[in-house]
Amino acid sequence: MSGAQHSGPLPFLLIDAGNSRIKWALVAADGARLFAGAASHDDAPPATGTPDFAAWSALPTPGGAWISNVAGATVAQRIDAALDTHWPGLARTVIRSAQQQCGVTNGYTTPDALGSDRWAGMIGARAAFPGEPLLIATFGTATTLEALRADGTFVGGLIAPGWTLMMRSLGEHTAQLPVLDAHNAPGLGETAHGQQDSPESGRAPLFATDTKRSIAAGCALAQAGLVERAWADLQDAWKMPVRLVVSGGAATEATAALKVPHTRHDALVLAGLALIAMQS
Repeated sequence: MSGAQHSGPLPFLLIDAGNSRIKWALVAADGARLFAGAASHDDAPPATGTPDFAAWSALPTPGGAWISNVAGATVAQRIDAALDTHWPGLARTVIRSAQQQCGVTNGYTTPDALGSDRWAGMIGARAAFPGEPLLIATFGTATTLEALRADGTFVGGLIAPGWTLMMRSLGEHTAQLPVLDAHNAPGLGETAHGQQDSPESGRAPLFATDTKRSIAAGCALAQAGLVERAWADLQDAWKMPVRLVVSGGAATEATAALKVPHTRHDALVLAGLALIAMQS
């Protein structure tokens, strides 16, 4: 159990459980971040299958936990077990998308069918860029897009396979292509020997001369093409500039292929969870 002490209002523990990683932050009652960390599902000890939250032992006791979990029931049980290990009986709130919350109005046909991570991310994005029309692109296991009007109305979105999922699908469903993921895929413009193409080479940087780079670049361009098309169409429909906000574990690879202005923000879900916790 945590032995650290904290004076004043108790902080909030925020947990963003995605399909690949669990990100967390401890924030003060005014929203200031005190501590943060992440754990990968792949790094969990085989005996328990539970990601390592050893860092929680040094944290002050939170007033409660606010959780966004899109990774399923098994991950939910592991999070509960970790919380009970460090702070038995800690109050916890598993958030769900709502019709309206923290200045965002949900335009989904069935509001609570929207993923909690997308909902919290929109709340975080609206707070970060108030009064602006936004297209939010999150490059995770899936790539998701959300169109958010300047008044906070979510009008709809798109979901596509993420960069790693695209690459893995190619390898798993074709006889002669390798299975790539974020750990072994070459970067854009990288040669087969791990070096970068130079402008003097005369070679277009995204046209590859080896199979691994062909897959990595092709899937990155597919991600970028989806986002650029959605951004252009949204600006045409709304007749005004739209800020493109990007985040997610594969954002570096995807944005390397983007040719439109964009703003990176890697803590949208946690920022949204903080606002939900403060409103509570």
